[in-house]
Amino acid sequence: MRWHNFVAVGDSFSEGMDDPYPDGTFRGWADLVATRLAAEAGPDFRYANLAIRGRLLPSVTSDQLPVALAMRPDLVSFAAGGNDILRPKCEPVAVCDSFHDSITRIRATGADAIVFRFADVTLRLPGQRLVGPRVAYMNERVGETAEQTGAYLIDLYQDDEFRNPLLWSIDRLHLSDVGHRRTAAHVLHALGVAADEDWMLVPPHPAPAPWLLARSADLRWAGRYLAPWVRRRLTGRSSGDLISAKRPSLAPIIREDA
Repeated sequence: MRWHNFVAVGDSFSEGMDDPYPDGTFRGWADLVATRLAAEAGPDFRYANLAIRGRLLPSVTSDQLPVALAMRPDLVSFAAGGNDILRPKCEPVAVCDSFHDSITRIRATGADAIVFRFADVTLRLPGQRLVGPRVAYMNERVGETAEQTGAYLIDLYQDDEFRNPLLWSIDRLHLSDVGHRRTAAHVLHALGVAADEDWMLVPPHPAPAPWLLARSADLRWAGRYLAPWVRRRLTGRSSGDLISAKRPSLAPIIREDA
C-alpha cells in the first residue's frame, strides 16, 4: 500500500451528508475509503477529515488546505466549489482557477490528489438554466486540472446511475448512503484498491409519480429545504456555521461500523 495517511478537505460532500452512522454523525464516501485503505495499509494508517458542510471554495483553500498540508499527507481528496456555483453571484472562471491552484499546491508537496467531476444535481433542483452551464464548465476544468497535475479523477458526471433519485437524499442535493457507497467504490477503483462489490449496486429507479403527487412533493421540498437555503443566502449564514471538522487531526480508524 503506497498511502499511509489520507486527508479529506471540502464541504458536505466529503463530510458525508446524508449518510449517518447509528449515532447520527455522518459517515460518507471518505470514511468508507479510509476504512478500506486502513485495512490494506495496517495499523499505522491515519485519516483526517476537515470537510464542513456549506463551505465555499475560498474558505476551503484558506482554512482547510493549509491545515491538511501541514499534516504532510500522502493522499488528499479535494472536493470544493459546488456551493460556489450554486450562488447567483458566482464567477466560474475564478472558482476554477482557484481550484486548479489548490490541486497544484497539493501535488507540489508530493502528495497524491483526488478530484471529482460532480454528478448532475440540476436534474432535481430549480435554476437549471443558470447552474447547468456552470456545472458543465467546472467539470470540464476539473478534468483539465486532473490531466495537467496527475490527480486521480473520479468522474461521477459520466455515471448515469447518479440519475437515479435513490442515490440522493430527501433534500435532493446530498448523496444518500447508496450514493456514498457507489462514490467510495469509484474512488477505490481509481486508486487500484479493491472495493466491496455491493457498493456499486443500486436499487431500480422508482416509478414516476403522478403529476399531482409530484408537484405536492416539490412544494413540501421547497418549504423544508429550498426556503431555508434562500434565507441563509439572504442573511449571510451557512449550514456549517456551528459545525467543526469531524476528524480534525490524523488518527487511526477505530469505528467498527465504518
